[in-house]
Amino acid sequence: MTKKIIGLTGGIATGKTTVANYLADAYDLPVLDADIYARQAVCVGSPILDAIAIHYGNQILLPNGDLNRQKLGEIIFHHPDERAWVENLIHPYVRDRFLAEIQASTAKILVLVVPLLFEAGMTDLVTEIWVVCCSQQQQLARLMQRNNLTFEQAQARIHSQMPIAEKAARADVVLDNSSTLEALLKQVDQALS
Repeated sequence: MTKKIIGLTGGIATGKTTVANYLADAYDLPVLDADIYARQAVCVGSPILDAIAIHYGNQILLPNGDLNRQKLGEIIFHHPDERAWVENLIHPYVRDRFLAEIQASTAKILVLVVPLLFEAGMTDLVTEIWVVCCSQQQQLARLMQRNNLTFEQAQARIHSQMPIAEKAARADVVLDNSSTLEALLKQVDQALS
């Protein structure tokens, strides 16, 4: 059986989760999420978290031993070399999880939500690429509100990713999330038909 594997990507705060939730709820499609695997990669006791703690010192950990994501974010979103170092630890783990789940799945269509699909070199895992996009002003406003970030913090996160126009140019399907939720979901329906 040939599987259709949708690589769902886009910029931070463009609406990937909204689309993924709709695909799961309305179409009962299995959704595999890179962010969930990335969080698992740095759980307490993992070799990846241990390596991060050795590299940055124990101040990168919260009192309970969890990764201090806010502190790590301040480092990696302002220092591309540090971001690359951390990503080189986490991306192979995420890729391995995807490969295992794809192989184990009997579904005809799978959805892989991968914010860094292009940046992490994971396009070979999917059969088609869907990019969710919106204007940079909307993206900034959504990110600042959702994550309680300053303008500068939000901008640093957006600029750490490939420009959305570049992602859209490489997509099989572009979903424009600059209008209403209804308009976005209608595009998803059309893309699946």
